[in-house]
Amino acid sequence: MHPPLPVLALLTNALIWGLAWWPFRQMLGAGLHPLWATALMYAAIVLGFSALRSGVWRQVRAVPTLALLAFSSGLNNVAFNWAISIGDVVRVILLFYLMPAWAVLLAWRILGERPTRAALARLLVAFAGVLLVLWPAGGAARLGAALGLADVLALLGGFMFALTNVLLRRLQAVEAQARMLAMFTGCTLMALAAAAAGHALGQVPAFPPFDIAWAGVATVLTLLLLAGNWALQYGAARLAAGTTAVVMLSEVAFASVSSMLAGSSEPSLRTLLGGALVIGAALAAARRR
Repeated sequence: MHPPLPVLALLTNALIWGLAWWPFRQMLGAGLHPLWATALMYAAIVLGFSALRSGVWRQVRAVPTLALLAFSSGLNNVAFNWAISIGDVVRVILLFYLMPAWAVLLAWRILGERPTRAALARLLVAFAGVLLVLWPAGGAARLGAALGLADVLALLGGFMFALTNVLLRRLQAVEAQARMLAMFTGCTLMALAAAAAGHALGQVPAFPPFDIAWAGVATVLTLLLLAGNWALQYGAARLAAGTTAVVMLSEVAFASVSSMLAGSSEPSLRTLLGGALVIGAALAAARRR
């Protein structure tokens, strides 16, 4: 039997991220685009982290590979936060959780871990589920046209999340605080770069004047993200990797149920069936570990 506190800590982290779609949409409605919001929140975290642990920057500069970790984690956050702000939450979460399938391919390429037949079978099941989720009413001929921006962002976010996890395994000998600071910095810089590029292309509005409506939500969400990160570190350090992965899948339930209750998502039967395949494959991979 697993101790309750680490499990509760992981559930807290999953709950925070499973409900994160709501504050991001509130800030977007108040005029703050999710890219600017992401940059603002993580910049505050980096500044606070640097003030408390200024010596960690030396460790970050000493490991050049941390730049790739910063890039992958930053792009993961940018894609996910933008996707859940503008897309169907259930659809976005399900496409994002193709992550375990991407991890099999990336671990094969980066870590040299040749996948087993069971892993390849799970890979096929997961991709079949994604195909069901994305399959348009008009058939295969309209598949490309049916892909929206939120779909592309969700798939990109899941891929980058898988890459982040693989890189964390490769960099496990590096001090944890240095990895965290690199990831937070990457989130800040990637969000700033994406927001500036999107604004130049006319896709992202300019950073808005100060408004307590979005500033208050951003402050609370920043504190919640910090609490969630602490809860993840606490829980993951005390439970087996497979147990952690299984518990973290509860994020799908939190996001799906909350968005449907709020009327922000109306998944079709095909989406639910495809999602069952995706989550089933992820659950099988997690239990195997």
